[in-house]
Order: sequence, then C-alpha cells, then structure tokens
Amino acid sequence: MKRLLLPALLALASPALALDPSWPDLQAALYEGRALLPGDNVIAIDAPYRSADDARTRIAAQIAAPEGRQLASLTVILDENPMPVSAVFSFAEPLPRFTFEATFRVNGPTPLHMVAETTDGALWVSETFVKTSGKGACSAPPGTDPEEALATLGNMEIALSPLPSGSALDRLGALAHGQKQVDIDVSHPSHSGMQMDQISLLYIPMRYVESLDVELDGGAYVDITGSISLSENPSVSLSVPRAAARVGVTMTDTDGTTTHAERTLADY
Repeated sequence: MKRLLLPALLALASPALALDPSWPDLQAALYEGRALLPGDNVIAIDAPYRSADDARTRIAAQIAAPEGRQLASLTVILDENPMPVSAVFSFAEPLPRFTFEATFRVNGPTPLHMVAETTDGALWVSETFVKTSGKGACSAPPGTDPEEALATLGNMEIALSPLPSGSALDRLGALAHGQKQVDIDVSHPSHSGMQMDQISLLYIPMRYVESLDVELDGGAYVDITGSISLSENPSVSLSVPRAAARVGVTMTDTDGTTTHAERTLADY
C-alpha cells in the first residue's frame, strides 16, 4: 500500500499549493482522519538547520516507543519535495527502539515530519524545518555520467560503526543500549525524472531505489521503501541488535533491477 502512495503524492507538493501549508493535505491523504499524537518524546529528529548540500542532506532520528508499546513503522516526509513521502521503514517484528540516518535530496525549504506507528495502531508525529541553498536538488544534474552510473548500479557496501550519540538525543535516555549500527552504501543514480542530460538536453527517465530489504541472520528485519528523495548513491545507516551476526541487503529499483549483498558482523 505504501509504495502505491508515493507516485500519487507527487502532485501534492505542486506550485499551486506553494502559498498554503502542504501538511494538512498530506496528513489527510496519508492518514485519512486518524489522530496524530505529539511525538516529541518518541521521535528525536537530527537534521541540519540549513542544508550544506541540498542534493545530499543527512537526516537522522532516534525513535523510542512509549512505555508498553512497540514500533511497527516509521515514515519520513519532506513536505515540499516533489515526492513528499521520502522513505518508509517497516519493521518485520515490533521494535522498542530504532535509530537511522540516510542521505536525502531536499528540493527547497521544507517542513520535515516523521510519523511513527506503534503496533496498537497509534500514530506519533514530530517535526522540524530544513532550510536549503536554493539549488533545486531534485532537478540538479546528476553527479556522474548516466551511462557510467549504470555500470555500477546496484553495487552495495556494508560496514559496521558505533552508534551515534549526542546531547540533542539525551531525552530519550540510553537509546543505543544493546545495539550496533550497520552502514549501507548503495551505488545508484537515483534519477528523479526532473533532471536533464547535459549533452542531449533531454530529461533522464525516472529511476530510483524502490526498496531496500534488510535481513539479519537470515530473517527479515526492516523493509525500506524509497523515493526520488533519496540522494544519488544513497547511504543508509540502521541500528541492529548487538547479537546480530550477519546482515543481508536486497535492493530493488523502479526498473526491476535487483541486487543482493551480505556481510558477517560476528567478528566485530
């Protein structure tokens, strides 16, 4: 269902809505009258006040389910992006907490909403605002030649690094206890459909990472639905249980290309 929503929501950030906040329309389209509860004590967003690179903006968050509840999914929404629903993290099994960091295109100044759903169906929302340098990231020329990008499309590197911590996230307590962080770098041009080939002056067809399905020790962990808001050659970092010994990642793009990579984590 969530993947079908992404193309349909392209129109919701159109210039016609530029004079009015997009969030009420997005909220109505995505959640159809469901109540969104204040999530300031559930979702701690880490995003820049102003993006240094609109085409590759690192956005992170730490999410802790309220006491007695478990996380089912997290949705990242860049309200004014051409495709506002920028990423959806769907957890195979309920989680008490989750940390992520990823690289996004931020097309212009925009509110940023994150909505966590708990397994009892409750929705929790937190928001911030991201300013940009005005470069129009979704229509900016690709950083690599499109033909060269195809040669490595789908290649992935998996690494392990310490979980980040910082004073901005202190109110969530010792969120990283019992976890480690997996870093996934994906080689993909993430064409938005709004970019022009600088030689032919024709628009490059849309082609982006539709999903990253992450497995731990052979079992499903989290499915990530992407969009054109993911940056070129996107990087995604995820918290995983410390006991995880092996991670596998399957990438599928909108042209149907599928690749897979695995890494053993037990030696860390």
